[in-house]
Amino acid sequence: MEPVIAVVAIFVGLPWVILHYMTKWKTAATITNDDEVLLEELYQLAKRLDERMDTVERLVASDHEDFKPARLLADREEDNVQLQELEMLLREKKGTRR
Repeated sequence: MEPVIAVVAIFVGLPWVILHYMTKWKTAATITNDDEVLLEELYQLAKRLDERMDTVERLVASDHEDFKPARLLADREEDNVQLQELEMLLREKKGTRR
């Protein structure tokens, strides 16, 4: 009986353990759908907060002529290059899912 258990352990148990942990290792290194949804929500929140900051800065600038915002401006083309690249990637990703 011991040789049968040894053969089963070598030819069934050992490959199963190796393949199981290889699968775990591969799936742990990828972004899940939940992670993608969370990133999309965070991105949308950041855009809304940026729009609010623009509004606050416009209000302050209208009250004080010497106010100059220290952050990136939404209406300047050179400040929006990376944001446009990110939005293009998101549109491509959504287009491939449909």
